[in-house]
Amino acid sequence: MTAHAYEPGYGVDADGFRTALAQHAAGVVIVTARPEGVPVGLTATSFSSVSLEPPLVSFYVDRSSTTWPWLRLADYFAVNVLAGNQHDLATRFARRGIDRFAGPTRWHPGPFETPLLDDVAAHLICVPHTTVDIGDHTLVVGLVVECAAGVNRPLLYHRGRYGRFLPH
Repeated sequence: MTAHAYEPGYGVDADGFRTALAQHAAGVVIVTARPEGVPVGLTATSFSSVSLEPPLVSFYVDRSSTTWPWLRLADYFAVNVLAGNQHDLATRFARRGIDRFAGPTRWHPGPFETPLLDDVAAHLICVPHTTVDIGDHTLVVGLVVECAAGVNRPLLYHRGRYGRFLPH
């Protein structure tokens, strides 16, 4: 496959691209950290497993994010896989200009003082492994050093809305 340099007008238009991507259901996570003792976090729907050996996960963050400059300072970060009933939390951590960790958010310090959100489907504690600027986002890859899974079903994001997973 030949790589093409991006040229204005090459490829699809942004609205059509966004509409097509909305057909893909994605899991919802909140990435949290505590650089310089201050808890920070953001919502991501781009979370993915990367590798089993070594255990790597990834997510993308918009380069215009006001949280990313703080998050990238952390020695550890947590990926909180949200449970199906935590759509309000996903919305809260996607908003700007609020204290995301104030009530009604419930959380506690986890390993390495990483903020862990309560009642999530799973937690993964990571150390930063790799970051790469790609387009208007930054790819963040983390090496998982601890993890725990709960019993809750995950929250999903599809067509601009949150929902729950229902097995067949």
